[in-house]
Amino acid sequence: MRVAIGADHAGFLLKEAIKRALATLAVEVEDLGTGSADSVDYPDFAARVARGVAAGTYDRGILVCGTGIGMAMAANKIAGVRAAPVVDADTARLARAHNDANVLALGARVTTPDRALEIVRVFLDTPFEGGRHQRRVDKISGLERC
Repeated sequence: MRVAIGADHAGFLLKEAIKRALATLAVEVEDLGTGSADSVDYPDFAARVARGVAAGTYDRGILVCGTGIGMAMAANKIAGVRAAPVVDADTARLARAHNDANVLALGARVTTPDRALEIVRVFLDTPFEGGRHQRRVDKISGLERC
């Protein structure tokens, strides 16, 4: 699995912790920035990750900012991206299983590193269930053409 990861200044330290954890798994991770805790604009990094996922360069994306909300909002502007701001393992599982979320957005100010790592593992390990959920995902995709 190829995963793109990106963060703004608020999410930088958590992004680094996630990268270290993913290095121990069978996951290829590409860091698309930022490279420090210096102030930056989160939409720039959300766009980098989201465009890579939408193009098929990466299987999934992980974004980290202060709350995860801004990153998810920006990433969802890219056609083909279904970014979910997630706060626990249950919502991570449901975002994947029911919504086929392909980008995970985490909040470094609202999620402990241990919980974030659990969320990431669940997000990467949970398959999309398809079935009745596919129809709904297709409707979401249809909204991109409006």
